[in-house]
Amino acid sequence: MSQRQYFGTDGIRGAVGSFPITPDFVLRLGHAVGRVLRRAHQGAGRPTVLIGKDTRISGYMLESALEAGFSSAGVDVLLSGPLPTPGVAYLTRALRLDLGVVISASHNPYGDNGIKFFSAQGEKLPDEWELAVEAQLEEPPQWVDSASLGKARRLDDAQGRYIEFCKATFSAELSLKGLRIVVDAAHGAAYQVAPAVLHELGADVVAIGCSPDGYNINAGFGATAPQALVDAVRQHGAHYGVALDGDADRLLLVDGNGRLYNGDELLYVMVADRLRLGQAVPGVVGTLMTNLGVEQALARRGVPLVRAKVGDRYVLEELVARGWLLGGEGSGHLLALDRHTTGDGMVSALQVLQATMRSGLGVAELLADVTLFPQTLINVRLQPGQDWRRNDRLASEQAAVTRELGEAGRILIRASGTEPLLRVMVEARDGAVAQACAERLAAAAQAPA
Repeated sequence: MSQRQYFGTDGIRGAVGSFPITPDFVLRLGHAVGRVLRRAHQGAGRPTVLIGKDTRISGYMLESALEAGFSSAGVDVLLSGPLPTPGVAYLTRALRLDLGVVISASHNPYGDNGIKFFSAQGEKLPDEWELAVEAQLEEPPQWVDSASLGKARRLDDAQGRYIEFCKATFSAELSLKGLRIVVDAAHGAAYQVAPAVLHELGADVVAIGCSPDGYNINAGFGATAPQALVDAVRQHGAHYGVALDGDADRLLLVDGNGRLYNGDELLYVMVADRLRLGQAVPGVVGTLMTNLGVEQALARRGVPLVRAKVGDRYVLEELVARGWLLGGEGSGHLLALDRHTTGDGMVSALQVLQATMRSGLGVAELLADVTLFPQTLINVRLQPGQDWRRNDRLASEQAAVTRELGEAGRILIRASGTEPLLRVMVEARDGAVAQACAERLAAAAQAPA
């Protein structure tokens, strides 16, 4: 397979004003995607795409550039305005559109932005499609004539439609009445949607991180900065707090005691709820970073965990390949494929809250069987040309530590995909042991190969 030049693991992303996040390139990108759509759509009428975005100031510029690119290729455009990434995926499928487009850099600061795409089924697109778009980008543009230009219009009540979808994933026999819930939307795409979903299901809602100004997305709020949520839960005497990231596909949760729960723990709660209902859970997909304590707790309940590469894209691919439904990663990207085709922070929050309401137990009680292993991560800077795989001292030390830990811990050594760093992670029942073992491995990694 050819190497992708522009697409990363989650679309195209970068600093606004630097290639490729510039209006001229994004116009060309829209045109190239439109050309690929037109070829696949021959004889079936004019293709239609939905464009949604988060709350970054640069979204206006990139939205206009994409719209022009699609129109110039003869593709119609629907504009939703600010909408969570999973909301774009849902509406693309529900409205029988040909493509969903999201302008967002997720949890990154406002100076970054990106473009990602969903298929007509609301799913991530395969590498082959991305390669076809990149090939089209190398071709000269083929502007359509005036009679063939695409039209653009606003999609009325996109947020309302998505709110109803989220509510429909929550049991009709339950409500959130009696619960005070703080919701933190990171000043991002869910700033209107998230409070409305919880309020309409009966909760007393306190909203923070819901006042975007184009510059404050993810700044001190949301899933990447959860202390604001912890403080607000305590201040308002709330039962729970829900934190999303800038495009609302990631979830962290806080209980009334101010305890923060990560994605690994929330995934376990979702699995346990299915098992309590008598539903089969043939397996769960995590990542290389999923906590060993969660894996062992699942195993005690007869549920195997398979580890994919880090990234929700790879978790999704593994779930689809195995025909399983539940997966996720510690950062809060959670997947319930019988509820949605992609990771959805609000839907995941509702699954966890539903489990507490159905069982009458708090999240801490639902996690009573799970003891997380302390993890130590050390980044080792690699020298130019250094091949850590051929480091005999590291290999020897890794074998020794593996023997010492046995089933009471594990090692993960992997190269960063973006920096000249080797990431050395050790987890063990004893945090001091994890720290000592990680330091031994890091020292060995720095030795000459």
